Amino acid sequence: MASPPLDRRALIASLGAVTGLGACAPMRTAAGLAYYDRLPPLAPMRAHADRLFNITVCLRPFRATGPRLEVEEVAGKRVVHNYGHGGSGWSLSWGSAAMVVPKAMEGGTSSIAVIGCGALGLTAAITAQRAGARVTIYAKERLHQARSARATGTWSPDSRVALADGAGSGFPALWETMTRTSFRAHQTYLGVPGDPVEWTDRYILNDENPDLLRERRRLAPPPHFIELQDRVRDLTPRTVLIPAGSHPFPTPFVQRNSSVTFNVTDYGHQLINEFQLGGGKIVMREFNSPAELASLPEPVVINCTGYGARALWKDESVIPVRGQIAWLIPQPEVNYGISYKNTTFLSRRDGIVVQHNGPDDTQGWQDDNEAPDRAAAEAAVATLAELYSRMRG
Repeated sequence: MASPPLDRRALIASLGAVTGLGACAPMRTAAGLAYYDRLPPLAPMRAHADRLFNITVCLRPFRATGPRLEVEEVAGKRVVHNYGHGGSGWSLSWGSAAMVVPKAMEGGTSSIAVIGCGALGLTAAITAQRAGARVTIYAKERLHQARSARATGTWSPDSRVALADGAGSGFPALWETMTRTSFRAHQTYLGVPGDPVEWTDRYILNDENPDLLRERRRLAPPPHFIELQDRVRDLTPRTVLIPAGSHPFPTPFVQRNSSVTFNVTDYGHQLINEFQLGGGKIVMREFNSPAELASLPEPVVINCTGYGARALWKDESVIPVRGQIAWLIPQPEVNYGISYKNTTFLSRRDGIVVQHNGPDDTQGWQDDNEAPDRAAAEAAVATLAELYSRMRG
């Protein structure tokens, strides 16, 4: 006999009743003083494979030494490079633009070409406009077709941004400057219609002590990616352990933090509109070699080609790190994210993104396969379904 359909309102009510979501949970401030923080009711994500409406794959453009922000002369043009940000492209985009645009405008240059229409290209173009330049973007694809549109959409400024033993001694300070600049810029999009940028709570669920998991990750085999978040701990709330009995989750260890979410679809539209309202033009064009830059009328080029730089610039320092996202139909009533069994579930305005991350950051390392894997997507969704079945049990 078939089971009756799940009453989602009843489920929400039962979760609150069974786990005491209506009660207050004791916490501690940094000063050691007690306060109380009431957890909000959590509407469940609808974890059903038939709600998958898309599966996308992104190749993160990783470089062991970090992003390339150098200047060189090519085909009679001054080229300022701006690529190789790993999994931190959206997060570092404005800070990276603040680094490369002054280099592009040295000597009073007021006419600039930007190659690439992803996160790095759009923010560099707008930054140059704000500095008084006339800017044209040349791109093979608009944002909705570019790899930037397939990003998870979470604030992750040191996600696979360099190797711990590959970045130079000056990189941490450079990274911090870019991160703080980007963070301030992203905050200007808070509260804008469409919510291109917003804060969401994230719940990190573990069956094992998080300290043991961190130690296991530290001892994992190479590559070891640089971790720099301690330099900017003041920007975002600290992760806290939620006491047992004050949350709806079935795991013994539950942590919560709040982080910035990029609703990439709307954010992209906002950036394109801002660029075009500022007089910018987007020209659809594919470049097959750097020599083709000679035909551009602009004397200066900002190269924001991301993973495409590997082929265009013959830059084999760019290493692909594959990441696949399964997209569930959006649920406006869901406004949080979950990390569970090495899988991330994050509700955005344009969909609930589901991404299996593997036990450490080596997932997808040197994998340039961009073909979607339906079986893996359904398995990731099944992980979420299993979590909710435990919550009902």
